[in-house]
Amino acid sequence: MILKKCPLSEISQNEIFHMSKFVVTENFNHHANEVFSDNYQNDIDSVYKEEMGFLENSKIFIFKNDLGDLMGTIRVLKWDFINALPIQKMFAIDPFFCTDGNAINEIWHIGRFAIKKGVRDINLLKKLLVCAIAPVCGHKDNIAFAEIDAKLLRVLWLMGIKAKIIGESIEYLGSETIPVCMPYNGLIDFYNENKGLVLPQETFVASAKGYKLPNRVVFHSGTRNYPLV
Repeated sequence: MILKKCPLSEISQNEIFHMSKFVVTENFNHHANEVFSDNYQNDIDSVYKEEMGFLENSKIFIFKNDLGDLMGTIRVLKWDFINALPIQKMFAIDPFFCTDGNAINEIWHIGRFAIKKGVRDINLLKKLLVCAIAPVCGHKDNIAFAEIDAKLLRVLWLMGIKAKIIGESIEYLGSETIPVCMPYNGLIDFYNENKGLVLPQETFVASAKGYKLPNRVVFHSGTRNYPLV
């Protein structure tokens, strides 16, 4: 599927459940040949509950087609240093142990990255990433954490995102999932090379208050299909 248009849409609290179902479903579509686990509904409920808990400090970006169907999602979360990040809960990794003694300004978490199976546009992948890493690239002492599918991680490396593996992989939502950290220096080159894909005169719509990210995205067609989440 090649999309000609896919604008960024506002996400309401009611839509977070649909986003959660989309993320879980596309994980299994991409990584488990559309075979869902016995815990499929519990996985959806778990993602939904976690994202509702993060809502105050997060922004969720969703792309829809002209029929209103979800095509892609991503979420960026500013850590409040109180509530546990997914990387702490899933891997028991302390973010402060991954900073190599460097000064830290803000810690971010990037998650719920999914693109509908069959969508073939590298620009959607890049724009979702630009949305998520924009606040991380706002200060040289910022750092982001994520849990990334092994196949996607290889794609990110090829695209120039310098993600550092910080732990052993686990099986999560049907795929091998690897904990990584992404400091400012590992993201800024990709951000500078691709931020032009996001049109500055438009306004991003997102779920949280307190910080600004780039503006609305207009989606143009491409040629490649990436298995994501």
